[in-house]
Amino acid sequence: MNKCRYTGGISWKGYQRGIKGLDIILKGGFLIKGRSYLVVGEAGTGKTILSIQFLLEGVKNNEKCLFISLAEPVEEIERNIKNFGWSLEGIDLIDLTPKEVKETGEYRVFPPSEVEAEEVWGSILKAIEEKNPQRVVIDGASFLLSLSTDEYQFRKKMLGLINYLYSKKITSIITFEPTDLQKETCVSLAVDGVIKLRRELSRNRVIEIRSIEIQKLRGSDYIGGLHPLKIKNEGIVVFPRIIERQAEEKIVGETLPSGIPQLDEILGGGLEFGTSTIISGPSGVGKTTLGVHYIVRAAGFGKKAVLYAFEESPSSIIKRAMSVSIPIDVVLKDGRLKIVQVNPMEFYPDEFLEMVRRDVEKDGRKVVMIDSVKGFELAMEEFGSLLANMQNLNHYLNRQECTTIFINELEEIAGGVKVTERGISYLFDNAILIRYAEINSRVVKVIGVVKKRIGEHKPDLREMKITKEGIRVGETIEGFEGILTGVPRKTE
Repeated sequence: MNKCRYTGGISWKGYQRGIKGLDIILKGGFLIKGRSYLVVGEAGTGKTILSIQFLLEGVKNNEKCLFISLAEPVEEIERNIKNFGWSLEGIDLIDLTPKEVKETGEYRVFPPSEVEAEEVWGSILKAIEEKNPQRVVIDGASFLLSLSTDEYQFRKKMLGLINYLYSKKITSIITFEPTDLQKETCVSLAVDGVIKLRRELSRNRVIEIRSIEIQKLRGSDYIGGLHPLKIKNEGIVVFPRIIERQAEEKIVGETLPSGIPQLDEILGGGLEFGTSTIISGPSGVGKTTLGVHYIVRAAGFGKKAVLYAFEESPSSIIKRAMSVSIPIDVVLKDGRLKIVQVNPMEFYPDEFLEMVRRDVEKDGRKVVMIDSVKGFELAMEEFGSLLANMQNLNHYLNRQECTTIFINELEEIAGGVKVTERGISYLFDNAILIRYAEINSRVVKVIGVVKKRIGEHKPDLREMKITKEGIRVGETIEGFEGILTGVPRKTE
């Protein structure tokens, strides 16, 4: 495993940020001591929250920290921070925001032209000199641009400030508005790193999407691209967009038999541990039931399993399994199986993958079932193609030597041997197809194995029944052709 993903075993070049996930993206190279960094974002993107988290981490390390506010009154910041349960004790707070004055019975804010720019710049330098901090945040630095009489003066003073911070070996964050940064690119050139925060609305789901992007990081490597983030009770949490590498060699274990003789027969004995399987078919045909049957069997072999339910509630899955004599209650009770309900409207793809990593690596769950691909696709649709996200997840699970089962719904009730309608079947080692067919004026369920990379399998089609006693698979259906079209014909 790439050690840059987790804090264990990393040789840090600088500070840890106190922001979950950000250290992973930055590979330990961000906020090198004594350097200045720019955090860019529109109002409401989380610039101040990120900056406060950076300072709170400094307080934990017994470092002197200074927060200079140019845009928002310190009292307002303290009030907002209380919502996170944080205390700003140990951080020196300097309020340099424009003050209100009373004039002819009305309140107004000084326009920039009436503000003495030298006084504000001088106050910043004075605060730094007096407090002698190791970490500094200058929040709302765009205001300094509006104070300056011309662009040249702003550039001169900003470069002078950054050089001053560097000379005193102070690690600093300067927050800036993106529109102002476009006017003054010299700021981004002068600092050692640029982080951009975004807040947008999704096109299809009309929900908020937040992300973070590293646009510059002098002297260090980082993981590029847009990384989703959320602002939670504990502050900003980043979910790194990590491209999982493919396993160099697929390690396959012993065979997992289903315990259904006729099904094991067409599967060449069963599914191999360490392989990935897709079970496809129309709604109501028994895909999830078969998948649950397999993960309960795997738990019986001493494997810990997890089922991610994107469409059904855990209680519904448990009730249905119990009704067909699948002993799911036993493996749930002793912890060998865990069912996690996932609302696809609430999760980022990388947030979900982080959940999978925890279950696989920390909890040791090496059998994973996703129910279903359609629900997974709904969660992914704003963050790249289903194929890209599915491949990333599959590469990770394969490299962890997991046994995986994906449930895929086909929209057509009958017709053809198409395994998926999304072009993802090549990702899997095994493909089981369950379809409806009409035979002798009866609607029956037909099961067949259309793909098995490891070992032999039989191409037979067999009738499948789901009864109170469990799943039953019959003998090969003979005397008919065109069964998978849904309307088979008798052969002569």
